[in-house]
Amino acid sequence: MQKALLNNELTRLGMTGAGFVAVPQLPFSPEVRGYCEQNKCGQYGKTWACPPAFGSVDACKARCAAYDQMLVFAKCYPLADSFDFEGMMDAKEDFAALARQFGTYCARQSIAGLLLGNEGCSRCAKCTYPDSPCRFPNDLVYSLEGFGLRVDLLAQAAGIAYHGGPNTVTFFGGLLLREKEARI
Repeated sequence: MQKALLNNELTRLGMTGAGFVAVPQLPFSPEVRGYCEQNKCGQYGKTWACPPAFGSVDACKARCAAYDQMLVFAKCYPLADSFDFEGMMDAKEDFAALARQFGTYCARQSIAGLLLGNEGCSRCAKCTYPDSPCRFPNDLVYSLEGFGLRVDLLAQAAGIAYHGGPNTVTFFGGLLLREKEARI
């Protein structure tokens, strides 16, 4: 029952793909976290949603182990061309807002889970990290990559296309669930 509700909400939000992956099958990779530590996206050490705020890859793995499944979801966005950086950034912000909406929906349905998205949180213009607690902890969407997950392999495991084709960008998120809450 809950599985259908979750999928219906993802469809309502315009997601173009969704699928479940068992937690033991999650593709953790310390190399992915290494990209974070090199500050490739510019968010390392700047937000509660990115490392090092939430611990090592092993700590993230342990946190995920408290759940049974991850509902992986994605949305593919069209771009004007492969160099449409503004379109990519607009899509990133749209996807982040949709992921937060999905988290709010789950909370209203009393579905407790851990929400992850890509490229960290952009809820606030300036994050309080590390000086003060997060202003909006219920809206916090942790970074998939920051947790050390290989999104390409995660998409494959969930049966979702990683690439949407030429002149597109696809963003991914995941909701970690306990079987009793998802009633899968």
